[in-house]
Order: sequence, then C-alpha cells, then structure tokens
Amino acid sequence: MDERQLDLLIREGEGLRVEFKECYTSRIAQDIVAFSNTKGGAILLGVSDDRTVRGATLDGRLKAQIAGLGRNCEPDIEIGIAQVGEVVVIEAPEGDRKPYSCSDGYYRRLDGVTQKMSQEELRVMFAESETLPYEERLARGLGFDGISQSKIAAFTREARIDIGEATPADFLRSLNLATDSGIKNVGALFFATDVGKAIRHARITLLAFKGTKKLVIYDRKDVQDDLLTQFNEAITFLMKHLNVRSEIKGVDREDIYEMPIEALREAVVNALMHRDYSMTGTQVNVEVYDDRVEIISPGGLPKKLPREKLGTMSVRRNELIADMFSRLRKVERIGLGINKMMTLAKAAGLKEPSFEANGFFKATFYRPEKPGARDTIKGTAKVTEKVTVRVTENQRAILTAMTKDRHITAKALSKIVGISERKVKENLRKLKENGLLRRVGPAKGGHWEIVG
Repeated sequence: MDERQLDLLIREGEGLRVEFKECYTSRIAQDIVAFSNTKGGAILLGVSDDRTVRGATLDGRLKAQIAGLGRNCEPDIEIGIAQVGEVVVIEAPEGDRKPYSCSDGYYRRLDGVTQKMSQEELRVMFAESETLPYEERLARGLGFDGISQSKIAAFTREARIDIGEATPADFLRSLNLATDSGIKNVGALFFATDVGKAIRHARITLLAFKGTKKLVIYDRKDVQDDLLTQFNEAITFLMKHLNVRSEIKGVDREDIYEMPIEALREAVVNALMHRDYSMTGTQVNVEVYDDRVEIISPGGLPKKLPREKLGTMSVRRNELIADMFSRLRKVERIGLGINKMMTLAKAAGLKEPSFEANGFFKATFYRPEKPGARDTIKGTAKVTEKVTVRVTENQRAILTAMTKDRHITAKALSKIVGISERKVKENLRKLKENGLLRRVGPAKGGHWEIVG
C-alpha cells in the first residue's frame, strides 16, 4: 500500500474492510480475527474515528507486539505490518481456516463494526466455499471504461466520501469491488454505466394493482439500473401510491403517510441487499394493493439463517453489497431490520407486518382499514394520544416502547428502534424539549414519564 492508496482509504472512512485506531492496544487482536473471519481488511494505526491523522511510528518494539497478536490467534494469522507515511498499516487477510479467535474470543466484521460472535453464529459459520459468491465473481465484458463517473460522484456525495483525484479503478479496488483481473459483479451493480448489459437481471419491478388481487395493474415501472437508483425509484413509487395528508406546524408543512415510510425503506433495502443475485431471470418486486404492500426478493433466507432466528440473528448473503448500503447509511443497525419494521408499524397503529420465506422472501405491510382515516398523529397509537406537535417515526417508536417499560435504557431503545444510542439520546432530548417526555428521578434508578 502506498500513500495515495492510504489517503483514499482514510477519505472513504471505516467500513467492512477498514478500521481506524488512534493508538496501539492489545484489543487490536479482535479486529485482526474479525477481518480474517470476514473479507480481510486493514487497521490504520494513528488515525482517529473522525479521519484525522494523529500519526504513529513503527519501531521494533511496536512491530513485535503487533506480530505477536497475529501469532497468538488460533489458528495463527500472518499479518502485514508497514509504515505508510505517518500511519502504521496492519493488514489481515481473509483466512481459509475459519473461524479464527484471539484471547478475547471469536469476532467478525459486520457493517463496519467488529462484533463478538455468538455461539449460534459460530455454529453456522460456513467453511470456505468452493463456489465464489455471486457478488465477488467478475462481471463479464465490463472494463473500467464501462464505469460511470456520475454514479461514483452520486455515491460518494451521499456517502459523504471525499476521494480526491482517485481514478475509478483506484476507487473500486479500495472498496474491494474490483481486482487487477477485472470488476466484480458488486461493482457493476453500483457503478456500471449500463447495469442491464453487465447483469441482465439487475432489475426491480414496481407495480400498483386495483383491488386486493393480482389482476388489474394500473401503474408499472421497471427499473434496470444501479442499486442506489433502484432503491430511490422504489421509495418514490411507494410514496406516489400511498395516501398522504399534510399538516401545517407553524411555518412548516409536514406530510404524513398512511404507513411509516421508514419501515418500507428498511424492507426495500433489505430486499436489494439480501437478494440471491445468482438466480437469473428474477427481480425484486414491490407491489401495492388496496389493503397491503408486498416487497418480494429472490432467494428466501440465507442457508445459514434458521427460520426461527429471523429477526434475532444477522447473516449476510452479500457482505460487500451490505457494506455499500451501510456506507450510504441505509442500514442503521446490525441485524435489526425485521424488529425495526414491526416496531414502526405498531407505533403507527397498524397491524404488524408478516414475513414469508420459501424460494423467495416476502415482507407484507398492511394498510389502514380505512386509508386516510387517521386525522391526527394522536390517532396512530395509544402512546401518542396527547401528542400535538410533530414527532418522527423513530420518536413514536421510542414512546411506544416506554409505555411497556418506564425504566427502559437508551441501549435497549437502540436495539428496539434500530438506531444508534447517540440518535436515541438526540430524540429523547427533542421529546423533552417539546414537552412530550420527562425524566423522573436520577439517571440511574429513575424512570420515564410521557406527558402532553
């Protein structure tokens, strides 16, 4: 790795294959085994979480300490250690003898986070497959001249990545979307100028039916383009066909949809992220009926995800695609998509969505019995009966959870709602400022009280 490549990695930020560490600690061993248990990656020693280069010097003592971490893993891991500019780069390859462990246990990399593996996850960790996952196979007939600069620009803008003067080839290689041999299918799915030419079944079909049966189509759109475009078009289509009303709050206008859009976003991104792309001749379907919305993805559940663990355990069919959506902040939390959809629907006063898995995975969201009948936010659920100011879907979900447990913690709310603890605390602060919530008693030992 040279300084130009290092600069690009720092600009792109932490992800599936990159971890920043401001200084050396023995806990780096956790990241080493996590990378070897996943797709490999690099630890940049001397870089803080906000991408500021603090600097680190690779002397003999530090090099011996780092090398010792790799040797003490089980099985041992041969790591690369180098001084690149002001940063010490530690590279851990993907292993062929998984799972790997350090003295603290077994870890894996998921959505840019090093996470300790549960006993169930250890049990289902598959041995190195002889068949390369579809996302990692090389896209046929696609060279770097077939990569769209405008799509790279759109992605980096939304992901808030500054890649400087990096070429498309450098950019794709840095994210593990291409090798010296060519561009991987995942690279084509996000950045090919003509995605349909590279991968013919890279398509999402958007349908609106009259009535409750699959008989009369009154609106249809086929989107054969990159995954970010597919996602955006699907959400636009859903918003077009759902009932919406507007409320004036001071000088602001708020559009309130009959179904929580955030739950539908979660379902669409899950469909694109977990789809089995090896099933040619198929596509993701988004179908709107008078009484429900169905989002259908080819492939069913990943082989290593037992049906009874749905919603409680995360198994990525497409780890690189998941990493790209994570960089776009379309995936807020690890493995909480199903719970988040159910919580948001319930907070909106709707029937809980249902999920089916056979050869395809289908998420069904139920529309209100009388679409558009919700006159105010306070009609969406008991928890918001007294709400007279604007609240977000996440805030409604937080209030709903508090009706069940007045002593609930920010950490527990984070898991239920599907957002980070920091975002939970921001929402709690806003709810208190709006007079909807107050804390009774001390931080430890007190409880929440919903007011209005």
